[in-house]
Amino acid sequence: MISRRTPGLPHVDAVTPAVLVLPGPVSQGETPRFCAEVRALLESTRAGVVVCDVGGLGPPGLAVVDLLARLELTARRAGGRIRLRDPDPALHALLNLVGLRFETERQVEQREPPLGVEEAVEPGDPAV
Repeated sequence: MISRRTPGLPHVDAVTPAVLVLPGPVSQGETPRFCAEVRALLESTRAGVVVCDVGGLGPPGLAVVDLLARLELTARRAGGRIRLRDPDPALHALLNLVGLRFETERQVEQREPPLGVEEAVEPGDPAV
């Protein structure tokens, strides 16, 4: 009996998260509509994550912070979460200031290099 293996990992189900583009500027009247969209996207994709593209929001303010906090709360109640795409550095600083932490995309992780690793070795350097 010959059995054929299927390519790829059979137990992994890759799900691409949905993207919600938040145009700026936002007003408080739009918050319920965006919350409903997040809830619907989580239910339809079953990805567990909705990526919120915040690059077009413009200068951040408390209305943006309120909107993002409500979107995260809505996503958590629906069993998921939101991830920010292309946040302005000022928005990132404002969110940190008010104590809100969001996962972000396309953000380089800053950390120290591992100990004992050299970028270049010069001839005659002692071995570590």
